[in-house]
Amino acid sequence: MWARKTRAGLESDRDVQFASAALPVTELHTRNPPGIRQLQGGGEQQRGIHTPKLPASHLHPTSPPTPNSEKPKYITTSIAIAAALVMALSGCGSGGSASSADTKAQGPIKVWFSNNEQELAWGKTVVAAWNSKHPDQKVTAQEIPSASSSEEAITAAITAGTSPCLVYNISSSSVPGWVRQGGLVDLSKISDGNSYIETRSGDASNSYKTNGDYYQLPWKSNPVMIIYNKAIFKKAGINPENPGMNTYKGFLAAAKKIVSSGASKSAIWPAPTNEFYQPWNDFYPLYLAETSGTPLIKDEKATFDSEAGRDVTQFWKSIYEDGLAPTEKAADDAMAQGTTAMQLAGPWAIASYKGKVDVGVMPVPTSTGKKSVYTFADSKNISMFTSCKAQGTAWNFLKFSTSEAQDAKFIEATGQIPMRKNATSNYASFVAKNPSYAPYVDQSARTGDVPSITNASEVWQKFRDLWSADVIFGKGSASTFVSDSATAVNSLVKKG
Repeated sequence: MWARKTRAGLESDRDVQFASAALPVTELHTRNPPGIRQLQGGGEQQRGIHTPKLPASHLHPTSPPTPNSEKPKYITTSIAIAAALVMALSGCGSGGSASSADTKAQGPIKVWFSNNEQELAWGKTVVAAWNSKHPDQKVTAQEIPSASSSEEAITAAITAGTSPCLVYNISSSSVPGWVRQGGLVDLSKISDGNSYIETRSGDASNSYKTNGDYYQLPWKSNPVMIIYNKAIFKKAGINPENPGMNTYKGFLAAAKKIVSSGASKSAIWPAPTNEFYQPWNDFYPLYLAETSGTPLIKDEKATFDSEAGRDVTQFWKSIYEDGLAPTEKAADDAMAQGTTAMQLAGPWAIASYKGKVDVGVMPVPTSTGKKSVYTFADSKNISMFTSCKAQGTAWNFLKFSTSEAQDAKFIEATGQIPMRKNATSNYASFVAKNPSYAPYVDQSARTGDVPSITNASEVWQKFRDLWSADVIFGKGSASTFVSDSATAVNSLVKKG
């Protein structure tokens, strides 16, 4: 059954019904939905969980056309949420263990999906297919309940003991905290947990471990790339089929040409707002590219107090110092309106611009113009919660919904890329029918994600605070920013 208010295109039927799910949900810091006001990075969350609230159509989640900084459409009682968060932060533990009895228990389960229209439509078909074959193990699905973010809603549910069996919108940055809270099932303790996850996603799955185990199944990625308006490039005298912008030098030269020629008021417009997840839309994709996938933190120490960190920072300082990017938030979809030529965005942006803008896609630049470039995965994953009484059914449904057959249906329905090894060959038929997605499918093989640390939000927020002051508003040098922020990050990581 499907619990949710009726929405266009998702009529109820006998197997999948929408029971009324709280209020529409916002995804967290996500970037993607069509129909959003502006493509200002943010990732899938609405990205699922690190996102500022995205419109229902998005999907990434919290990603551009809708700004990650956008206010949620609905606000849950702040006192209740605040209380839940305080309880969560004071909680301790190491996650839920999965006993053989728990993981074999069968029965009806509840699952939550993000508010992305395409994902909801896909989810409806998956639930109906399962329920038709398992009448004694019915799945009831709904959107994540309304809150200022998915993370907040999930944290509150864990604290109250009302979390569903599965959530299909998990941000890696939130997992360590929920593990400490005792809210997530250790999938590695399930008999075929490790083997299923690693067979599906290959070596890339290892970066999604917490304390050496899987508390999340790597599900889908929205690799961040540069998407650009071909018409603006042509107007500026830049070849849209071969821009020559793979190096910092080439990118800056072309960006200056775009602005000086009058082709657009700005060259690129990353969100200049101060949410903790915004580094995933400017610094982090380029840092991962420059370092071939090195995370911000490794072995409990900042990695970016380095030449690579300074080079990436100086690149963005030049963008702002030369007036190539605005320092205020866009009020609409700037690229569609022609007020900027480029955005950092995932594959969800392809559909959002269809029929509006003739777009091209290219990897983020590096100092030397690397050929095999890494970027931020902007992944959204799936976790099982310890409150689940039928973990056997939940695990079987999780595998059913992430099977090769369902992954093929998912990419067709949403344009988001299931994290399955050999993506290029696995999704060849999709790319053949949708060639504009080819760069993203290829890029999905080379991505990095956020590091697994308990106080991730606090660490990223401090990083963003210093970035805003030193880089966006020019109060410090690249060297000063890198040194000061690394010191601050190391202190916070040590504090845990």
